[in-house]
Amino acid sequence: MRKSTLVFLFLFGFLSVVGQAQKTTVDSLKAVLLSAKNDIDRAQLLNAIAVEYQSSDPKLVLEYANKALGLSKKIKYKLAEGTSYLNIGNGNIILGNYPEANRNFSNAQAIFEKELESNSSENKEEIKNGLARAYGSIGIVFSEQSSYAKALQYHLKAVKIYEESNNWAKCARVYNNIGIVYKAQGEDFKALDYYIKCLKIQEKIKDETVGITTTNIGNIYLEQKNYAKAIEYYTKAKSLFEKYPNEIGIGELYNNLGLYYKQTGNLDEALVNYNKALTIFDRVGNKFGASDSYYYLGEIFVEQQKFEQALVATNRSLALAKELNVLEQVKNTEQRLSEIYEKLNRPAEALLHYKLFTIAKDSVSNNESIRNSVKAEMNFEFDKKEALQKKEQEKRELIYNEQSKRHQQQIGFIILFILLVFGIVFLFYNRLQLKKTLTLQKELAEYEQKALHLQMNPHFVFNCLGSISSFIVQNGTDSAIKYLSKFSKLMRLTLEYSKESLIPVDKEIESLQNYLELEQLRFNKKFEFNITKSSELEDDMALPPLLLQPFVENAIIHGLIPKTGKGYIDIDFSIEEQSLVCKIIDNGIGFNKSKELKENLVSVHKSMALDITRKRLEMMEAITTKTSHVEIEERVAPNGEIMGTIVVLKLPIQYLK
Repeated sequence: MRKSTLVFLFLFGFLSVVGQAQKTTVDSLKAVLLSAKNDIDRAQLLNAIAVEYQSSDPKLVLEYANKALGLSKKIKYKLAEGTSYLNIGNGNIILGNYPEANRNFSNAQAIFEKELESNSSENKEEIKNGLARAYGSIGIVFSEQSSYAKALQYHLKAVKIYEESNNWAKCARVYNNIGIVYKAQGEDFKALDYYIKCLKIQEKIKDETVGITTTNIGNIYLEQKNYAKAIEYYTKAKSLFEKYPNEIGIGELYNNLGLYYKQTGNLDEALVNYNKALTIFDRVGNKFGASDSYYYLGEIFVEQQKFEQALVATNRSLALAKELNVLEQVKNTEQRLSEIYEKLNRPAEALLHYKLFTIAKDSVSNNESIRNSVKAEMNFEFDKKEALQKKEQEKRELIYNEQSKRHQQQIGFIILFILLVFGIVFLFYNRLQLKKTLTLQKELAEYEQKALHLQMNPHFVFNCLGSISSFIVQNGTDSAIKYLSKFSKLMRLTLEYSKESLIPVDKEIESLQNYLELEQLRFNKKFEFNITKSSELEDDMALPPLLLQPFVENAIIHGLIPKTGKGYIDIDFSIEEQSLVCKIIDNGIGFNKSKELKENLVSVHKSMALDITRKRLEMMEAITTKTSHVEIEERVAPNGEIMGTIVVLKLPIQYLK
């Protein structure tokens, strides 16, 4: 089965999890909403209506869920607020907006986790259920974005909560989603294990979605060429769909039966099942499934050399794929049409569709690149948010522990007050409190320093990726491969350093060396560079990673590149007056001239690197209590000619230990 069908089945399984809990119709819910007497009931009803629309209209899901969110925030009803975020996330999943879905699911997670920490909450089971739904939904988003490790992590968190509360119906659905993740990774045996776990629970509790799981098991056996087992489970799924009607599910089953009969050589029976699937999909208006059925029919007609019928079926599949903007399906159908016209000895039309196939293929490739960029951005934002939440949790625990200790000490002070002079006790208590305050302030500064470092890493990566893109366009494939090789080395170093708050000076020099070689390659030896280090520097002297790179980048882009003739950059590390001094000297056009050129441009990209670096220096001062600053000046010859720019960073001396 092709990718588009797998994704559809996955979303259908997801909607089954969310939508089946609400049995009333939309009309009756709206009628109850009109007569609701309080805001709590209204918030719950708005969420219930949003759930009902998940199987038909995602835009209405967002409309009612956002109304529920606004009302819940107004009355401070956290349980309904978390549910609203879940429903908004579900609507965005259906619309394919995964980053927005993930943000809303994360908001729901944060609300439910915070409520669960509160001992005063009266709805523990509902909150746990909401938290498990948030975990499972985040897992689905990561699975759709091919981040399978994260998907498994969150699915397992969800299933743990459901197992503890003996909610076996929800357990079964999460087992099914875990199976889908393993199947996507090509681990069919693990997928089969979880599908069977799901099936056993569904059979025991008579779950109405058992036919979907049974079909999934049949699909695994079909991919393994175990045709006896495949038809056994497909037959079982067919009887289950007769018992628990599910039109989309039975339509997909007929498509899978068609694949089974095609692989086993029974083309006539394959045609019968594809036509049955097509009849169902046309009746329920499911264009994804219909597009697949037409594609499969075209495939059979080609094998039977019924090329005119193949043309009709494949063109219908193409029309639906274009309507749905399923690029992979458009690519496959254009390729099929080119092959059919070639068989019909119609070279002009064959060539036309081959060109369209090439265009569609490029579109799929570009779409995948965009998808990967969105995935990287989403993962970064999610990891960043998760890290900040972890830090906030650590701070809350620290404050709580400190408050507990303070309470115990206050009791001790009462006893000491009886035994000792009031003045001695008061002095001791104040000194102790001062020490705690300074400790907390220092740790807060460290947290802020790490948060700023998280901002610096993506800025550096985005600049490098921009450089690679420009280089590929300007210099061709061979040079681009060489550039990417150096960039991958630099990225490995950057990833290693990003884990640390301090790195040795030698490591910073190695990173700068690699970066400058990349820029030399990019700008065709436009400049030379030299890096020197004073012998006074000790091996374990350190500085924050990626601190100098933004200044070096500015020297190249805004100083040397606009200059006519050969440029150079000198970087020097030395010790002066108990400070680590880093100097960056260039012979570019100068700071003021560069600023003037940037102001004259129609569009200027706003760089935050220097601002972030200044904030990092401020945090360094807060942590070390020593002066840390940067000076940027133009180099002027005696005759007034601008000779370039010099940047001087004076940092407190720090050691790795």
